[in-house]
Amino acid sequence: MVTALALVAGLAMLILGAELLVRGASRLAALTGIAPLVVGLTVVAIGTSAPELAVSARAALRGQGDLALGNVIGSNIFNVLAILGLSALVTPLVVSQRLVRLDVPIVIGLSVLVLVLGLDGTLTRPEGLLLCAGGVAYTVFAIRESRREGVEVASEYGRQFGVAFARPGRAAALSAGRVLVGLALLVAGAGWFLDGAVALARGLGISDLVIALTLVAAGTSLPEVAASIVAAFRGERDIAVGNVIGSNVYNILVILGVAVTLAADGIAVAPAVVAFDIPVMITVALACLPIFVTGYMITRWEGALFVGYYAAYTTYVILASVQHDALPHFSATMLAYVLPLTAVTLLVVYVRAVRRR
Repeated sequence: MVTALALVAGLAMLILGAELLVRGASRLAALTGIAPLVVGLTVVAIGTSAPELAVSARAALRGQGDLALGNVIGSNIFNVLAILGLSALVTPLVVSQRLVRLDVPIVIGLSVLVLVLGLDGTLTRPEGLLLCAGGVAYTVFAIRESRREGVEVASEYGRQFGVAFARPGRAAALSAGRVLVGLALLVAGAGWFLDGAVALARGLGISDLVIALTLVAAGTSLPEVAASIVAAFRGERDIAVGNVIGSNVYNILVILGVAVTLAADGIAVAPAVVAFDIPVMITVALACLPIFVTGYMITRWEGALFVGYYAAYTTYVILASVQHDALPHFSATMLAYVLPLTAVTLLVVYVRAVRRR
């Protein structure tokens, strides 16, 4: 009972804190004239990734490296398959050419980098500092690129978010206050949620890594779920897609970088993570390219495909954790039928799109 209350209370504080943080940060960004897509890639992505940061950092300080690493990997898989999938089911999502040319390849490259860094079985503090420096560089680059889009884009974003304030100083102060309160709630909520998740894992006899890859990853990604689905309903498709891609970039560069830097002896990378979970994260990132480039849109059927694959991934992780008798049959079905059929379908769609152009 206490464990369930800790999970629910912590999750509620995480969601409320993220909501305040995103609202305050978005308005501050609008006042500075940052374009909608870049707001999704940076400000909204950072705000909605704050729960992952709080949970992973706290786990690293407590020596729970499996939770910190599994949270990042699981969140990146959840963000693309579940969040983009659900958002596309609400309405087909138009994908910016910038995402296809620049940001998705960055996510793919960073996912491969995590695999390379983890091959020796440990993520070290210097590697964590390197990732953090990359996060700063990416943010500076994204904001500079946004500035080149002109005053018209910034004015349009301001109108969409209603940021035509008569007293910009007061508006900025209120937004900054929301950011601070949101951060405080996130830190407190992360502690409650992490305590509940660890207790649940031990009580059920499931490893911390599996809980991190599923329950913790999905729970801390709920702010991204809310932000992207609400953005899709409101027609803010740049923010819906940019939030997910940007969150994945910051999950690796900032969240994982900070966690590895805070861990006294670095974070151990289990052989199973190198052999399965990180390759799945890479594959999910790679899957974005053919889907995004076919008409620069994520259609409803592609969204349903994403959601279905997330359900399959979660099922596999749970079956593998308890060594269920159904695991060999499930794996054989996925490898022999589902994956090949999906690959052929995506290839046909991609070839048709190229021919139309």
